[in-house]
Amino acid sequence: MAIDPAIIGSRTAEHTVVVERGRLRFFAHATGQADPVYCDPDAAKQAGHRDLPVPPTFLFCLDMERPNPGAFYRDLGIDIRTILHGGQAFTYHAMAYAGDRLDFATRVTDVYAKKGGALEFIVRTTDVTRDGEPIAELVTTTVVRQIAADPTTKEASS
Repeated sequence: MAIDPAIIGSRTAEHTVVVERGRLRFFAHATGQADPVYCDPDAAKQAGHRDLPVPPTFLFCLDMERPNPGAFYRDLGIDIRTILHGGQAFTYHAMAYAGDRLDFATRVTDVYAKKGGALEFIVRTTDVTRDGEPIAELVTTTVVRQIAADPTTKEASS
C-alpha cells in the first residue's frame, strides 16, 4: 500500500508535557552523562541555568508522550512491524528546563519512496514551544518497508 502524499501538511493532535527533574536525572544516568549540571540543580544554577537543563535528544522522548503515539501509523493503515527509524534532526532555539511546560505540534512535511516503492519515507516536523516561545524543531523520518504479498509468508498473512 503506497502512502498517499496528500498527507503532507496534515497534523496530529498537539500535546503538552511538564518536564520532570526525576526523568531528567534518569535520562542523564542512562546515557552516561557525567556532567553534574544535568542531575544536580545546584550545579545547574552555578553554571547559569535556572534548573536542570533538558539534554538535547530528550525532547524526542517527551514527544513520544503524546496520547497513543502509534495512532498515526494505525490511522494510515501501516503495520508497525514494518516501520524503521530513519533518522532525526534537531534545531534548537532556546534552552528548556525542569519544570517547563512544553507544547508539541507535529505536521507531516514530506512523503517519498525509494527502491521502486519498496521503502517509503514519512517526514514529520514537530515544533516545541514554551508559552509560545520557540524552543526547538524536531524532524523525524520513518521508513515503512512494503512487504510483498506472498501468501506463503507469515507476514503477508497476518
